[in-house]
This record gives sequence, structure tokens and C-alpha cells, in this order.
Amino acid sequence: MRLQKFLAEAGVASRRAGEELILAGKVEVNGRVVRTMGVCVNPQADRVTLNGNPIQPRRKLYVAVHKPRGHVCTRNDERNRPILGELLPEPWRHLYPVGRLDRDSEGLIFVTNDGAFALRVTHPRHAMGKLYVAEVAGRVTGKMMVRLRRGVEHQGEGLKPRAARLVSANQTRSIVELELAEGRNREVRRIFAALGMEVLRLRRERIGPIKLGELPVGKWRMLSETEVNSVLNQK
Repeated sequence: MRLQKFLAEAGVASRRAGEELILAGKVEVNGRVVRTMGVCVNPQADRVTLNGNPIQPRRKLYVAVHKPRGHVCTRNDERNRPILGELLPEPWRHLYPVGRLDRDSEGLIFVTNDGAFALRVTHPRHAMGKLYVAEVAGRVTGKMMVRLRRGVEHQGEGLKPRAARLVSANQTRSIVELELAEGRNREVRRIFAALGMEVLRLRRERIGPIKLGELPVGKWRMLSETEVNSVLNQK
């Protein structure tokens, strides 16, 4: 890990500020002053100090949250809307959301301070499936499901779920499960808009191998080591 990244992850300074501390000769690695960029350290083996004070790597945290409707997935909101961080203990307010879940949607979202974990979940090349349950106004027909599975176009963009299943349908509402590979902005709502249907409620049930399960709305839980590894090691 590059030294300035280590400083940032330890909560000492931003990467830019960390670089300035290094250039100023205030950082030592194993007793030697470092003044150049590009030096790498092993957080478990090397001793890093700032102005003579030892720096400990910050513990990596992986938290699953059941986001309620109405909360936004940002660390600050200029419109003073409820934010995801308010559901967490005060010392964890620095954690950042992994990906997004729009304000009107609910369900599973992760927060973490591990960039590698966040990248594994969100980057399109990993194509980590995300399962949603949509409550739709009116009856979704079999023909609509055929169109949906083949892919639709909305505002000039092609949208296609990895899989879709009609759970139930009547004249007033339908329940549809959809798995998305990327989870583009408001993708489920846009898919149904292309079919002339309105999504009344949308909940994310699963991200990769990790399920929302019985986690109550507005509550959180730590991911187990097994769950974290199931994400980091997924191909």
C-alpha cells in the first residue's frame, strides 16, 4: 500500500495532505524519514510514525444497512433530508455508502471504509448481481415479462435485467423480482416506465451473495468475515 494511502486510511490526513506531510519530512517508516512519493508500506509489518507518534491502521468496517424510504445515500445533504449515516453509531458516520439506492427505494446497502470492497461491489466488470422486488401499479402481463426479459429502451438507453420473475399479479398491483448486473441509476423504475408501468415500492433484497434477510427497516448489522470474503473473492 502506498504510504499516502496508508495515512488516509488511518484517518491522519487526506491523500493530498498526506503527500504534503511526506514531502515535509514528518513521516518515518521503520525509523527512516521518507520524503519521496511512491514508497509502499505493509500495514501489518512496518512501523509508521508522524512527528514521532506511531500511526495505527484504521480497522476496516463492513456494515449492512436496511435503508428506509426517504433516506438519501450521501454523507451530507444540503437540503437537510435524512441521510444514511444517521442510522449508524456516531463513530461510524465517516463510513461511505457502497453504490447507491435512490431516495424512494429501500432495502440492502453496504457502508464501509474499504475501497477494495466497494470497488468489487460497484464496478461493472465484476457484474455483481443485485436482486430487487418491485411492487408495480396494475397487472404485469406475460407479454410484458417477455419484453422485459428481452430488454427495453428508455431515453435512448438499452436496459435489460439479468433475470426476471413475475411473483404475483392482479388488476391493481403486481410483484416482480428482477436481478440486475450493474444497477444503473433508477434502472428498475426506468425499465417499468418503458413498459408504461409505475413502480409503487422498490426494495433491494440481495447484493451478490449477501441477503437482506430479517434485518429490520432502519437497522444495521456487521457483515461476517465469511460474507466479506464471499464478496472479495467472487469472480
